Amino acid sequence: MSANGTAQPSSGPTFFLPDFCGSRAVLAVVLIVELVALVFAIARQALHDNFWTDLATSSLFLLWVGLTCTAVLCRTRGWLHTLPTARAASIAILLLVATVAIVSEVVFQVGRYWNIDADNAAFSIFPRDHAGFLLRNVAVGFIVSALALRYFYINAQHQRSIEMEALARIRALQARIRPHFLFNSMNTIASLTRSNPEQAEQAVEDLADLFRASLNDATTRISLEEEIEIARTHARIEELRLGKRLRVEWDIDQLPLNARVPSLIVQPLLENAVYHGIETLPEGGRIAISGSRVGDALQIEVRNPMAHEAGYGEREGNRMALENIRQRLELAWPGRARVETELENGEFCARLIFPYADSPLLEGSSPYS
Repeated sequence: MSANGTAQPSSGPTFFLPDFCGSRAVLAVVLIVELVALVFAIARQALHDNFWTDLATSSLFLLWVGLTCTAVLCRTRGWLHTLPTARAASIAILLLVATVAIVSEVVFQVGRYWNIDADNAAFSIFPRDHAGFLLRNVAVGFIVSALALRYFYINAQHQRSIEMEALARIRALQARIRPHFLFNSMNTIASLTRSNPEQAEQAVEDLADLFRASLNDATTRISLEEEIEIARTHARIEELRLGKRLRVEWDIDQLPLNARVPSLIVQPLLENAVYHGIETLPEGGRIAISGSRVGDALQIEVRNPMAHEAGYGEREGNRMALENIRQRLELAWPGRARVETELENGEFCARLIFPYADSPLLEGSSPYS
C-alpha cells in the first residue's frame, strides 16, 4: 500500500497457486480427474474383463483424491501465501502427498472392513496389496503434485511478466505529455499575462493540476467525479486557447460520480477530440461528452466533428490514447470493459464501457497482480 492508501503492485513474485476455492477450479479438477480415470481405464483394459467397472472405480477413487486435495489447498492457500515461494511449494507438495496417502489408506481400510471373501467379485474393486497400493499412489501423487506446482509457478511468472510489461507501457504512455499541448498552453498563458493576469494565473493552476494527474501512479483508481474534473480542467485550458472555436457540452447527470475508475480515461479522449477534430476545422466545433448507467455498466461517450476530407489516422498519435485507455480498462476489468470507436456522418465517437464499481481496490491488492 502507498502512503495515501492506494494499492500498489507488489514487487515480489506473484503467488503461484490459483484459487482452489472457486467453482471454476473445482470444475477443472473434476474434468481433469475424469480424463485421467478414462486414460487409466483404457490403458488397463487388457487386464480387466469389465471396462466400465474399472472406469467407475478409478473415477470414484480419483475424485476422492482430487476433491480432497482441492479442499486442502483451498484451506491452506492463505497461509501458504505468506511463505517464501520455495517453502510454500515444498509444504504444498507434502500436504498433497499426505492427502493422497490418507485417502488411499481410508479406501484400503474400507475394503478390509467389509471383510468379503477375496473370490467375491465385489471385493475385486478394492486393492489387495496394502503396501504396494499405498506406495504406488504416494509416488504418483508426488510426481503429479510436483509437475502441477511447477506448471502453476511458470504460468504465474508468465502472467506477471505480461502484466508488468503492460504496466510499464501504460506508465510510459501516461507520463507522456503531448509537446504541442504544453507549448500551446504556455503560449496562451504568456499572452494572458499582461491582458488578463487573473485568467493567466488560473490557467497556470489548471496546467499544474493536469501535470499532477498525469504523474499519478497508473494503477491508481479515483472517483469518476475527480476524473470528470480533470477533463473539465483540460477543457478550460483549450477554451482559453481556441476561444469561440471550441464548445464543450456535458451531459453526465446520469453517471454515478462515486464510481471508481482508472485515472485519465476521459481527459485523453477530450484531448484527442480537440487535436484530431476541432483543430482541423477552421470554424471549430462542438465536443459532446455524455454518460449513462445501464444496469451494472457505465458508458461514457466523447463525440467531435471531423473534417470531411480528413481521416482520423492522419495526425500523429491518434490511436495511442485509445490503446492506452483500452489496456488500462482491460487490466482493471479483464474481459468486462471495452473501448468502441465509430466515424459516421462527419462525426467521430469514442465510447468507454466498463463495470460500475463504487469502492476502491481491495485492501492490499492490485488489479495488476
